[in-house]
Amino acid sequence: MTTKGIILAGGSGTRLHPLTAAFSKQLQPVYDKPMIYYPLSTLMMAGIREVLIISTPQDTPIFERLLGDGSRFGISLSYAVQDQPRGIADAFRVGQAFIGASPVCLILGDNVFYGKLDFLRNALTSNSGATIFGYPVTDPQRYGVVELDAAGRIVSIEEKPAEPRSNLAIPGLYVYSNDVVEIAASLTPGRRGELEITDVHREYMQRNNLHVQPLGRGIAWLDTGTPESLLDASTFIHAIEKRQGLKIGCLEEVALHQGFLSQDAFRECVRKLPHSDYRSYCESLVVM
Repeated sequence: MTTKGIILAGGSGTRLHPLTAAFSKQLQPVYDKPMIYYPLSTLMMAGIREVLIISTPQDTPIFERLLGDGSRFGISLSYAVQDQPRGIADAFRVGQAFIGASPVCLILGDNVFYGKLDFLRNALTSNSGATIFGYPVTDPQRYGVVELDAAGRIVSIEEKPAEPRSNLAIPGLYVYSNDVVEIAASLTPGRRGELEITDVHREYMQRNNLHVQPLGRGIAWLDTGTPESLLDASTFIHAIEKRQGLKIGCLEEVALHQGFLSQDAFRECVRKLPHSDYRSYCESLVVM
C-alpha cells in the first residue's frame, strides 16, 4: 500500500521568539524559501504524493495560501489543525482519518535533509514496524538519542538525556506501519504533558519491531529550531546553491524530476510564478 506523508508544522516556536510572534517557524525563510519547502521536498523526492500538513489554527490558513491543494506540484495536500502543542505522537491522532489503512512517513517541519535519499526510499519499501534514523551529533542532549550495541542492535532510547549514552541523535523523520495509529491512541502524556514520540518507539521496541538505520557522512541533517541553527541552515543552503547553481527544495523542480508534472504542466506552473530569481531558475530547467 502506498505510504502517506505527514508534516508536523505546529508548536509555539518559543525558542525563535520574536521571529515567531507573527507566524510559525515553519514559515520562516531558510535562505531563499520558506522552511516548509524543505521537508515537503524530502517527502516528494521519496515518491510520496499524498501529504497532510498539521499546524496551528492561526497558521494553517497561511500554509494553505502558500501551497494550495498541491496540484500545481502534481501532489495532493491536505491540512489539519492541532489546536495546542500536544507532542509529536499527537500527529497520528490528528491525522488518523487521513492515514486510513496506509503506512505513514512523518517529518517535522523544521528538519532539513540534504544528500541522496536512498536511505529513506529503502526504509519506505522495507519497513515492517517502525524505522528511525541515527545521526551523529556533538550535542545529543538536545535530541532523542538511540544507543546501539556493536552488532547494531538497539540498547536504549532516551528523550533529551542530561547524560547521553550515545552521540546518535534521532532526526525528525520516521517511517511507520499502520499500527502506529493504534499505538499513539493508547499513549498517555509524559512529564511534559505531551504525547512523546519516544514512547511510540519504546512500544515498537517491546514488540521487537523497531529498526534503526544510522546515517553516514553523505547526508546532512539540519535542525532549524533556534536562531543559530536557522542561520546555519540558511548559510549551508546558500553555499551549496551558489557553488552548484542548483536549488535545494525547489518544489516545482522536484515535481518535474519525479514525473509528478509533465513538461507542459511544469511550464504552465512556472508561468504563474511572479518574476523573480526563483522563477528564472525554474525557467532554466526546460525550454519555455
